[in-house]
Amino acid sequence: MLNVIGHKNIFLTVSALLVGAAVLLVIVFGFRQGIDFSGGALWQFSVSGQKPSLNDLENIFKNDLGISEIHVAYDSANSSFLARLPILGEADHQKHLQILKEKLPSFEEMSFQSIGPSVGRELRNNALIALGLVLVGISFYIAFAFRKVYRPVSSWKYGVITLITLFHDVAVPAGMLALLGHYGRIEIDGNFIVALLVIMGFSVHDTIVVFDRIRENLFLDRGKTDFETLINQSVNQTMARSINTSLTLILVLLAIYFVGPAGLHYFVLTLLVGVSTGIYSSIFVASPLLVLQRKVRF
Repeated sequence: MLNVIGHKNIFLTVSALLVGAAVLLVIVFGFRQGIDFSGGALWQFSVSGQKPSLNDLENIFKNDLGISEIHVAYDSANSSFLARLPILGEADHQKHLQILKEKLPSFEEMSFQSIGPSVGRELRNNALIALGLVLVGISFYIAFAFRKVYRPVSSWKYGVITLITLFHDVAVPAGMLALLGHYGRIEIDGNFIVALLVIMGFSVHDTIVVFDRIRENLFLDRGKTDFETLINQSVNQTMARSINTSLTLILVLLAIYFVGPAGLHYFVLTLLVGVSTGIYSSIFVASPLLVLQRKVRF
């Protein structure tokens, strides 16, 4: 039997270091926001035959179209280019389209979307509201579900500890994306919010499995066993299930990452990091915090 509670200080210290590093990365680097949140235009196109380099395409946008803020990336999944540029009206879009067709005879437009800054701010605010509502809803649900816990932890504390583990599980992938955004020009968009919501769902699921076993054992034991010993037994009883369930999801995500379209790579990578962190937190963070709260009485 793994003595999780006996080594709780080590596990909690590792978690604190991970979360601290992630929060520091977000504070220092911030996020490179996609057009969903910051506004701008996204232009996808293909060039058949001899493909120009990314620098050549960016120079065409700068010198021939007069667009100074431009970033072009290549999507190998469908052999297309993706240009990120400032907001562009339809008249300018059509004018630039004609120029590009003259400069690149094999130029073919695949898609074009332009989002104003006000729409981007609204989407960003709605995303933050959605995340906040999910957190509040989860905490109330946990507190309600564990209202009949026999002893010695109040039901609302289960909700608070669940929120702490949720923050732990979303902070680590958020820090990773802040780092990738700074050094790899990776942008966050609506998919990032979806990924965080999915991570929250799996995180709270794993945590509830452990907490439910603790609740059941507390009820059956009726105070005969030491609290820390009972918590450790409960964690070990659910450990295999938690790991096997999460590993199944990780295998699916790995398949999508290596075989799926390139546009989903960072979405899937965010899920992989979040789910992996969730495995750790449900076993080595949530239950030790239950024991720790008895000593600090929060």
